[in-house]
Amino acid sequence: MERIEAEKRRLERELANLPLGKQREVVAARLEQLRAAAEMHEFLSLPEEAGVLR
Repeated sequence: MERIEAEKRRLERELANLPLGKQREVVAARLEQLRAAAEMHEFLSLPEEAGVLR
């Protein structure tokens, strides 16, 4: 999870400095993938509640 967070911060800084264009779109898409991965990791790390299947 630490690696995901570090990469997200790096890409956020990179994105802030990129002009509109293809490279910015690529970085934005990668950032969105990392955000989704972080959310999935959080969800899967939650303690399992009684009677709830994942």
